[in-house]
Amino acid sequence: MTSDHSIWTSLPVPAFIIDAADRITDVNSSGEGFLNVSRKAVLGHPVWDQIAVDAPLEEAFLRARQQGTPLFVNDVDVGSGNRAPLQCALQIAPLVGHPSSMIMIISPRELAGRMTRGNTVKSAAQSAIGMAEMLAHEIKNPLAGITGAAQLLSMNITPQDLELTDLIVEESRRIVKLLEQVEQFGNLSQPDFKPVNIHDVLDRARRSALLGFGAHMAIIEDYDPSLPLAYGDPDQFLQVVLNLLRNASEAAEGGGTIRLRTYFEHSFRLRRSDGSGHSLPLQIEIIDDGPGLPEKIQGDIFDPFVSGKENGTGLGLALVSKIVSDHDGWISAESVPGRTVFRLSLRRAPPDAYEKESI
Repeated sequence: MTSDHSIWTSLPVPAFIIDAADRITDVNSSGEGFLNVSRKAVLGHPVWDQIAVDAPLEEAFLRARQQGTPLFVNDVDVGSGNRAPLQCALQIAPLVGHPSSMIMIISPRELAGRMTRGNTVKSAAQSAIGMAEMLAHEIKNPLAGITGAAQLLSMNITPQDLELTDLIVEESRRIVKLLEQVEQFGNLSQPDFKPVNIHDVLDRARRSALLGFGAHMAIIEDYDPSLPLAYGDPDQFLQVVLNLLRNASEAAEGGGTIRLRTYFEHSFRLRRSDGSGHSLPLQIEIIDDGPGLPEKIQGDIFDPFVSGKENGTGLGLALVSKIVSDHDGWISAESVPGRTVFRLSLRRAPPDAYEKESI
């Protein structure tokens, strides 16, 4: 029979035992990773000195202790002195057999419920793109005919009517460009997986942006130099970062600052609705100080044809989401006026990937 200790050690989420004085008396391996400190370093220390919760939790925790009842807190930011805050769910309950002690379990962005919605959205997106691809193919041919006819008419009409034919040609070409974007989305090739230095990708994107669409922006680096290699297609990763930099640059028309941040998140696992999952420890954040995303579309920004721009196609972020999904990664966004964060969570390159590269 499995021992209590092995069950405790094997728990895939951070867990803590807290005594009557609110001191940590035990922590599992996931808890050590979450705090980014050793078990020895936190034992005996007050729990609220080690774990920062963006909610008035102490009084509710005291009532749960006094009444011997569990406490559940959803969607709060939890961090520590060694890590940035992360949205989590907290479960706190009396420890059976030890009435003065409590057990606290932290579920950091496990996404089980959201993945169900994510799969539904992905399926709907694929259906929408499939239909759009078919329409794009069928519409481009008659549009070419309309453009050609307008150009022929323009040779034998008055200057006043010439404005109308020019408008027909201009708008037809704009529609063709949109249809080509739709086709590009649907024809995206499968990733060519290999070990990737994500900082090289970020540097390439940064230099490209500063020479073009982001010339009016200040783009600063905040890299974790010890970050291990990611696993994926470097060209597709570059496309993702360029799209995100372009969005941030276009939103801040008068200039602003974009920060490229990387860090290692040991405890972040992507968990699907079927119970399977995998680790996504490599975190990349693109942070800007622009006006923020329109509130009414924040929950749908990765869906095709949803855009906050007046003449946007709504395909840029959908393409980003598709590439990240094809890499078994995760992308999320948080936005308020003055601070928008797009966070990419990616896989670490497995050991056998290095062996394949050396062959």
